[in-house]
Amino acid sequence: MGDKTKEHPGAAGRATAADHPASVRNVVLVGHSGSGKTTLVEALALTAGAVNRAGRVEDGGTVSDYDDIEHRQQRSVQLSLVPVDWNGIKINILDTPGYADFVGELRAGLRAADAALFVVSASDGVDGSTRMVWEECAAVGMPRAIVITHLEAARADFEEMTRVCGEAFGADDPDAVLPLYLPLHGPQGPDGHAPVTGLIGLLTQKLFDYSSGERKESEPGPDQLPDIDEARNRLIEGIISESEDETLMDRYLGGEQIDLKTLIEDLERAVARGAFFPVLAAAPAAEGARQGLGTVELLELVTGGFPTPFEHPTPEVTTVDGKPREIKPCDTDGPLVAEVVKTASDPYVGRVSLVRVFSGTLRPDETVHVSGHGMADRGHEDHDVDERIGALSTPFGKQQRPVTHVIAGDLACVAKLGRAETGDTLSGKDDPLLMEPWEMPDPLLPLAIQAHSKADEDKLSQGLSRLVAEDPTMRLEQNQDTHQVVLWCLGEAHADVALERLRSRYGVQVDVVPHKVSLRETFAGKSAGRGRHVKQSGGHGQFAICEIEVEPLPGGSGIEFVDKVVGGAVPRQFIPSVEKGIRAQATRGVAAGYQLVDVRVTLLDGKAHSVDSSDAAFQTAGALALREAAADAKIHLLEPVAEVSVLVGDDYVGAVMSDLSGRRGRVLGTEQTSGGRTLIKAEVPEFEIGRYAVDLRSLSHGTARFSRSYARHEPMPPQIAEKIREQAKEAS
Repeated sequence: MGDKTKEHPGAAGRATAADHPASVRNVVLVGHSGSGKTTLVEALALTAGAVNRAGRVEDGGTVSDYDDIEHRQQRSVQLSLVPVDWNGIKINILDTPGYADFVGELRAGLRAADAALFVVSASDGVDGSTRMVWEECAAVGMPRAIVITHLEAARADFEEMTRVCGEAFGADDPDAVLPLYLPLHGPQGPDGHAPVTGLIGLLTQKLFDYSSGERKESEPGPDQLPDIDEARNRLIEGIISESEDETLMDRYLGGEQIDLKTLIEDLERAVARGAFFPVLAAAPAAEGARQGLGTVELLELVTGGFPTPFEHPTPEVTTVDGKPREIKPCDTDGPLVAEVVKTASDPYVGRVSLVRVFSGTLRPDETVHVSGHGMADRGHEDHDVDERIGALSTPFGKQQRPVTHVIAGDLACVAKLGRAETGDTLSGKDDPLLMEPWEMPDPLLPLAIQAHSKADEDKLSQGLSRLVAEDPTMRLEQNQDTHQVVLWCLGEAHADVALERLRSRYGVQVDVVPHKVSLRETFAGKSAGRGRHVKQSGGHGQFAICEIEVEPLPGGSGIEFVDKVVGGAVPRQFIPSVEKGIRAQATRGVAAGYQLVDVRVTLLDGKAHSVDSSDAAFQTAGALALREAAADAKIHLLEPVAEVSVLVGDDYVGAVMSDLSGRRGRVLGTEQTSGGRTLIKAEVPEFEIGRYAVDLRSLSHGTARFSRSYARHEPMPPQIAEKIREQAKEAS
C-alpha cells in the first residue's frame, strides 16, 4: 500500500498526538461477539510495538477490555480506543462490543471512525446483525475491509469464508469483495488440519512467512504460482473494474500487463471511496512472537488504503438556534467543532470524555461551549454551558498519556467536563455550534428499580443521572402513574451492566422490582351515586350532600364535569369543591386503584347547611358519590395498547406473526422492504411486550428490530382483569 503522508513529512513520527490530519487514520472494528475483535486489536498493538507482549502495556494491563466489568463478564461492553503508530501514521483503533445489547457503543464507534474493519470468525461465519451493520455503513458510503480470524480452528477454511463474505457483503457486486492474500499452510497435523503459517500476496506475488513469529518475505516456489493465478486474475479484474481510468480494462483485456504501482494505487483509491472491499486474514501472535499472522498486511492496508480524515464529510452543523453553518472538512485552523462520542467516570479524575475533533484544534485549559440538544426524551435536558476543559490525553488501556493538543481528525480524552454528556458538541465559547446527533437505538426493555436502603435512596438520583449521561441508549423514566423509577435498556446484558455500574462506580445498591403497566379504569355504563358527608362533633360540624350521574365517554376524553344543579341546592361556591373531590377520587381510582378516565360526571342535586357546609365537606361528598356510583356499576380495566412495527427477515416472518398473535396482538398489515425483509405492523397490549426486546432477538437470531409507540387504552379481557383486581386486593 502507498503512503498518504509523503506530501506532509512533518506529520510522521508521533504516536500520541498528530500534527496534521493526513497522518491520522480512524478505524472501527465491527463483528459479532466472539469474532476476535479484541484479540485482533491486541495483536495489531503488538506488531506496531505499542505493547511489550500480546495485549499488555507497561503496567501489565490490557489495551482493550480493561474495565473491571469486562473482566467479570468476559466480554466487551464498551467502546475502547487503542492508538498505535505505524510508519509515522497514528492509527486510532476503535474496538466495539459485538453483543447486540451494546449497539449504542458500536454506533458511537462508527460516528468517530472514517473506515471499518469487519471481523469475521472462520468458525462462526457472518451473522445477521453484522450484515445489518454492513448495510448501515453502505448507506453512508463508509469504506470497509473484511478480516477473517480463528483460522487456527480445525475446520477453518479461508477460501470458503471468502465465498461466504462475498455472498453476504457483495450482493450488488460479488467482484467487489475479494481477497488480497491467500493463506499459506504448514504441514498437516495428526488431526489432518494444516495450520496457516503465512500469506501469499496476490498482487506482489510475494510469500510472507510468519512461522518463526516474525514476518519474513520470500519468493514463492514455481509450484505455488499456478495455485494463485486464478485468484490473482480475478483480483486484478475487480480492481480495474473500479478504476477511475476507464481505459484500463480495455488495455488489460487487450493483453497489456498493468504495472504493480498502478494496481496498488487503484486499489487504494477504490478502498478509500468504499467501492472495493478487500478480504484479509489475521491471527494473534504465538507466545514469544513479535508479530501475529496478517497484522503487518492489515496495518499497511489501514495506512495506505483507508481514507484520511480529510475524506470524511463533516456531519451537519448548525448554530444552537438551528441556523445551518458551513464547516470546511478537517480544517485545523477553522472554528472548533468536536463531539463527545463516549463518557466515562474515573474514580480519580472524575468524568472523562472521549472526543472526536471535526474542525479546529483543541487545547488544554481553554474554555469551550458545551451544547446538548434533542435528547429530552431520554432524560437528557437540553443544555448550553461554558466549561473549562482539563488535561488532554490519549487512552491506552487504563493509562492516560498526556498530549499537548488535538487537531481536526484526531481523537483524545478530555478531563473534567462536568456537564458534557455523550453526543454533546464542543465549540468555541464565542461561536457556539451544534452537531447533528447520530442515530441512537431506542431502549425497549424496562427495568423497574428501587433503592435497597435509605442510604442508597439518597445517592440513587445522582447515580442514575450520571449513568444516563454516559450512555444515551438508556432512558430514565419517573412514571407518574405507577410511581416507579424505570431504567429502559437494550437488553438483559445491558441492564446487568447498568446495575453493576450503579453498584461499583456510584456505590448505589438497588433492587429490581416487577415493572408495572399504567392501567386505567372506566365505567361500562351509566350509574348514579349519592355522597353524604354529615358529622356533628361539637362546634362547627361537617355537612355536604351531592347526587351525581356517571356515564362513559369515548377513549381519550378524560374526565368531564357537568353542573346541572337547579335552585341553589348546592351553593355556587361549593360546586368547584364537588368537582375537585370527584377528580381527586378519579385519580386514586374506584375499583383496583388505577386512574379513572373517559367518563362524564353530572352533578344533579345536593344539600347544604348554612353553618356546617365547607369546601372540605363537599370535596369529601363528591368523592363518596363517585365511589358509590362505582359500587353499583360495572367497571372496565383499561390496558395500554402499543403500535408495534417489526422489521424482520423473510425467513422469520411466520414465526414473528405467530408470536404476536400469541401475545393477543392484532396484525394490521405487512410490507415488503429491501434486503429480503418484511415490515410487520401490529397492535399489541403492553402487558404482553415487556420482554419483547429479549424474546424477539431470540426468535429471529438477532436479525429483527422493532419499535413501539402508544396507541390507546382499551378494555382488558375479563379473566385477566379479574386477576388484576384480586392482586390489588391482596396488595391492599
